[in-house]
Amino acid sequence: MALSVIIAARNEQALIGRCLAALVAQTALATGPVEVIVAVNGTTDQTAAEATGFAAAFAARGWQLHVIDLAHGGKLGALNAAEAVAQGRALTYLDADVVCDKDLLARIEAALAPDRPLYATGRIAVMPAESVITRAYARLWTRLPFVRGGAVGAGFFAVNRKGRARWDAWPAIISDDTFVRLQFAPNERIEVDAHYHWPMVEGFGNLVRVRRRQDAGVAEIRRLYPDILGNEAKRPLTRSGLLRLALSDPPGFAVYGAVHLGVRLAPHKGDWTRGR
Repeated sequence: MALSVIIAARNEQALIGRCLAALVAQTALATGPVEVIVAVNGTTDQTAAEATGFAAAFAARGWQLHVIDLAHGGKLGALNAAEAVAQGRALTYLDADVVCDKDLLARIEAALAPDRPLYATGRIAVMPAESVITRAYARLWTRLPFVRGGAVGAGFFAVNRKGRARWDAWPAIISDDTFVRLQFAPNERIEVDAHYHWPMVEGFGNLVRVRRRQDAGVAEIRRLYPDILGNEAKRPLTRSGLLRLALSDPPGFAVYGAVHLGVRLAPHKGDWTRGR
C-alpha cells in the first residue's frame, strides 16, 4: 500500500459518510493503492455500519477499506489498533468530520517520498459555521500567526515510516496532533498545496470547552515531553499584531477574547471534549 489512512471514529454516523466519500474520490496515487482503516471505538450509534457501506466503492478502485469495531472508547487506543494492521509506506491520520480535497492524498504521497523522517499536512480550511459566534471566532483564529504560518495539522496530518519511528505506541495524551507535530523540526514539516476542510464547533460554550481541552493538551505536552518543545517555532502574536487584529475585526476579537477568558475561569476536568 502506498498510504494508510487511519480514522479513529466514535459516534460519527452522521459525518463519516462525507469523509469517506471524499477519500474514495481522491486522485490516484503514483506508487500504489490506498487503504483506509476506520477504528470505531466505544460508539453507541451506527458508525461502523455506515463506514462498512463504503467497502464496495473502495474495492471498485482497487483500494481497501477496513473497519475495526472496538468495544471500548479512546482515540489513542484506536490509533494503536489501526496501526497494528496498517500496511502503508506512509500513515495519514484523519478526523472523521474532515473532508479532503481530491488531490490531497496524492500530494501527501509525493511530499513524504524522500528517504528521511518527514511530516506533512494540507492547508487547513475552516468549514462555514452556522452560528454567528463561531463564524466570528473562526475569522479571527484563521488570522493568527500560528495558523498563517502553515503546517497546523489540526484534524489531518501524515508521516512516512521513518517519521513514525520517532515515537513508540501512542501515549494516553490529550493532544495527539501537537504531540506528532513537535516530533519534527520545522524543516521536516511540509504543508502541501491542497486543502482539508475542518469544522469548528458551534456556539460559545462549545468553543470554550474545546479550547480548554486544547490548552490542557499543550500544557500536558510541555510537562511530559519537554525535549520536543524546541521544535515548536511558532510565530509569536506581538502586541502590535494583536492591536491590528482588534482594529480590523472588533466583533471577532471580542468573541475570541471572551472565549479566552471563559477558558481561564474554569479548569479543564481531564476529559476529552469534542464539543458536539
